[in-house]
Amino acid sequence: MTFLPIYRRQLATALLTHISQELGSQEPARCQLSRSKKLPRVREHQGPLIQLRGNPPQWHPIFCVLRGDGCLEWFSHKEECESGGRPLGSSALTGYTLFTSQHEYLRLLDDLWPHSLGDCVEEVSARLLEESVSFPLLLLHPFRAHLCFSVDTREAQRAWRLALQGGIRLRDTVLQRSQAPAARAFLDAVRVYQRRRGCDEDLTLGSDAEVLSAVLLRELLPALRAETLRDLNGAGGARAWACTELWDAVHAAVLARASAGLRAFQPEKDELLAALERTIRADLEQILQQRARLAGRLGEELRGPLEKCLRGTVDAQLPQLTHTLLSPVGAALQAVRTLFVRGVDRLSRQLLANPSSPRLRREVYGFGEMPWNPELMQACYLDAERSQDCLRQLAESLGFRGTRSLVFGVQDLAQQLMADVVATFLQLADQCLTASLDRDQAAQQLEKVRGRVLKKLTSDSQASQRRFIQDWLLRILSPFVWNQLGLSEKSEQPEMDGDLLALGCPVLTSEGIYGDVIKDFLLQKIDRELKEALGASDRACTMADFLGSVGPGRS
Repeated sequence: MTFLPIYRRQLATALLTHISQELGSQEPARCQLSRSKKLPRVREHQGPLIQLRGNPPQWHPIFCVLRGDGCLEWFSHKEECESGGRPLGSSALTGYTLFTSQHEYLRLLDDLWPHSLGDCVEEVSARLLEESVSFPLLLLHPFRAHLCFSVDTREAQRAWRLALQGGIRLRDTVLQRSQAPAARAFLDAVRVYQRRRGCDEDLTLGSDAEVLSAVLLRELLPALRAETLRDLNGAGGARAWACTELWDAVHAAVLARASAGLRAFQPEKDELLAALERTIRADLEQILQQRARLAGRLGEELRGPLEKCLRGTVDAQLPQLTHTLLSPVGAALQAVRTLFVRGVDRLSRQLLANPSSPRLRREVYGFGEMPWNPELMQACYLDAERSQDCLRQLAESLGFRGTRSLVFGVQDLAQQLMADVVATFLQLADQCLTASLDRDQAAQQLEKVRGRVLKKLTSDSQASQRRFIQDWLLRILSPFVWNQLGLSEKSEQPEMDGDLLALGCPVLTSEGIYGDVIKDFLLQKIDRELKEALGASDRACTMADFLGSVGPGRS
């Protein structure tokens, strides 16, 4: 089973969804806030650390820099960094998990490293548990060498923790944030590929090459572990660090191969997308009619088993799952509102105190930077982090393993909404503030702008919350229902209608139609649950709304 044929089909499906939404009458509600033009980024952070490295491993002082793209670099000293010198090492933070507790880190280390490497783990453990390491920053990766740092104070540890967590999330959700049909197609293709191979692990974090590398490495993991144990010589720390060096080398080789394969596929993908777009736009009505006819036929076939499945586990789990999702999302969006109001209050106070002061200019700059300020935005992220264990227990009972992606999705939603509300406020304030106004008049204008923006924020928050919950409930429940119905073998059939083959447009596959039928049934359940939870004023959501309004998934 190869990945590219699945990817080609998903490109066709994603493009059909995109075009039918673009040309159709069921358009999602327009956002009231202006979309921020600033790209997601991490605020650069730097400072002295100590790092565990070498053979045998020893603690060494370094100077570390987290770049705006989520890449970490470390130098022998600060002057080397400032002079543009070459770093001692660097790493993109994709796929890492950060720990500030040695004991929790070492517990997971035991799970990841084979017990046969026990002497190696003991040596690393001894170094990590030294009394001098008071405030650790430990980055664990399933396929790469781990990065072990420490700082001198709790304040420095907190600052680095927030910065590194932001860098990890930025790298991990690069595809999830994209609205491009190709990004949606790639992530859907990965999920289909994993489902067909019986893998339920969430490997959709990172760029396309990084995601593909994770999928390949997960398949190679058993053989690589066996070879690592058989071929590595030495004992203690020497063997441990040889193991991590080998894993780094394997990861680099697989990543290079995946990147090369995707680059080689790019010309074909561009041609395929262009051909698909021509065909779909020319035959859209016919394709949609055939999709509706096939969905109706399969819907009747699946109605009995589907209703039985939904009446059982899904009906029992859906209310609790919905409310557990609503809690962190609602808290995050309320925190955005609170931060915005406080930010405007600070601006108004400075304006009334001294409208020409440098401090006011700093406040305006700080207001514009709020979405990228990890300390401020932590208030928007905290509830999602705290709810992770509860969400994991509920979702994993249904076979869902993407809780990390879900938590990142809540945080991305809050950050994007904050970026939009800040951009809208600054845009409207710039239009109404003129040099002819005195400070009291200017403050009154800011109050009016704040009121307008808060109304827009309320509207967009409600719509975003609803779409987000619908999206993630479908992501959690659809694979569960699919497996309960035993659809894997049926979905291996070729395209379901000879007319579509004649069109040269393989957009309607049995797998896609079965998926649409399941989602349509689930959306009816989800819509009723959300009406009860959010209020009866919400209108019903149809499959047409859903397919056009959600992105490739914040997973």
